[in-house]
Amino acid sequence: MSAIRPFHLAVPETALEDLRRRLAGTRWPERETVADWSQGTPLSAIQDLVSYWAEGYDWRACEARLNALGQFLTEIDGLDIHFLHVRSPHAEAVPLILTHGWPGSVIEFLEVIGPLADPVAHGGLARDAFHLVVPSLPGYGFSGKPQATGWGVERIGQAWAALMRRLGYERWFAQGGDWGGIITTTMAGRAPAGLAGIHTNMPLARPSAEDKASADPAVRAAREAGQRYQAWDSGYAKIQSTRPQTIGYALVDSPVALAAWIYEKMGSWTDNAGSPLDALSRDAILDNIMLYWLPANGASAARLYWESFGAIGTAGPVTLPAGVSTFPREITKAPRPWAEKILRNIVYWNDCPRGGHFAAWEQPRIFVDELRACFRLMR
Repeated sequence: MSAIRPFHLAVPETALEDLRRRLAGTRWPERETVADWSQGTPLSAIQDLVSYWAEGYDWRACEARLNALGQFLTEIDGLDIHFLHVRSPHAEAVPLILTHGWPGSVIEFLEVIGPLADPVAHGGLARDAFHLVVPSLPGYGFSGKPQATGWGVERIGQAWAALMRRLGYERWFAQGGDWGGIITTTMAGRAPAGLAGIHTNMPLARPSAEDKASADPAVRAAREAGQRYQAWDSGYAKIQSTRPQTIGYALVDSPVALAAWIYEKMGSWTDNAGSPLDALSRDAILDNIMLYWLPANGASAARLYWESFGAIGTAGPVTLPAGVSTFPREITKAPRPWAEKILRNIVYWNDCPRGGHFAAWEQPRIFVDELRACFRLMR
């Protein structure tokens, strides 16, 4: 089936009542034995978030916002793909597909959709307008959950190219970070018809042993970031890439387990002064968590790591025009010479002054400016 079907969110009230019941019945562990986030999400931080989730959070506001943007489903390769589709009012607009990662969702892009699609209404120029396609990854959000193996990054990239063709777009751009960056880069390496250029806020790298041994300060910073990630921040990836089904039982059954699993990454991956709430609002964080809780996709989302974690360093080479924006609190770093081993035609590179792993979510204004500057060179 190739039909584009409108998708309207109307979560039953019984589902929200069940969530509140589960939150109220939580059996809490004792507090951590340290004064920071080094053992994971602190008890006081998650209890504060859960209290607001149960008593102050309004899912219906998020639901209405998503419905107002325009949500759709289409079946590709036997799987329903959920996506936002926002067409620009400007004749100069070019199509752009934005891809999220884990533990994110289409929620990451909500604050940039307006300025990118209608720059004039947000103080910009019509020449920078985009028609936006923002899909949920397979097994994420309200996309279907794969029932068999094979939905790795290459297949997702092929599905994105099919989606853009189905929407009638003959020439288009792609952007992503986290898994979205890996998918975008992998897709660009295959250069599907219509893809004219890419941008990523998490460039992939393939350094040689000589590169890694360099005394250059940027290389040293990248090396230290990689070592820190492997030593202290990669446990979630090891679990999800080897035992996604096992962790999935907790993530699908317990809203607090799901929230703590995700909130910890908001704490360690955002550009903050000690709390994820320095970078993101509680409402935004919970909107994102709800796109994991409501569809019960903790296991299916984690399974992407089982499918593709070993393929992260195998992308490329990419000869299409590419742009890169780096952010200072990104979880890993890739000096430009490392990135150029995969991205062979970098036409735009900029090191941004602030922001972390969730670039569009944390710094929407900077992110919009970066995409405008980058894709001006490719239009």
